[in-house]
Amino acid sequence: MMSSVTTIINAISYVLIAFVAVSLIVSSIMIGVITLISVQERTKEIGILRAIGASKKNVSSMFNAETVIIGFASGLLGVLITYLLCIPINAILHALTGIGNLSAILPIHVAIALVVISVLLTLLSGIIPSRSAAKKDPVVALRTE
Repeated sequence: MMSSVTTIINAISYVLIAFVAVSLIVSSIMIGVITLISVQERTKEIGILRAIGASKKNVSSMFNAETVIIGFASGLLGVLITYLLCIPINAILHALTGIGNLSAILPIHVAIALVVISVLLTLLSGIIPSRSAAKKDPVVALRTE
C-alpha cells in the first residue's frame, strides 16, 4: 500500500517538474524576445551612446544589467508571493487535516537559490539581444527613427 502511494507521489512530482521545466524555457525565450524588442526600440539611444564614446562592452553591459534587475525583481516577487500564499494554505491544511505538523514552507536557502536561478536564467536569455545591441553601427543607429 505504501509503495503504491510513493509511486503515485513520485509520478506527480515528475509531471510537476516537467511543467516547471517547460515554463522556465518559455519564460526565458519571452525575456529574450522582450529584451530584443527593447534593443530595437532603443536603437537611437544605442547610437548616441556609441557616438559619445561608449564601447561595445558598455552597451552590452547596460542591457545585461537590465535583464539581471528584471530577473532579481521577478525572483524576489515570486518568493514573496510564495511566502504570502503559505499563510492561507497552511490554514486550509490545518483545518482540513487536523494535523498541526503538516505545513507548507519555503526554506530560506531554497528561496535564495530560486532568486539566483531567476537571475541566471534572465541573464542567459538576455545575452543574445545585448550582443546584437553592441554590434550596432553608431552611424546607422543614429539615422534610424
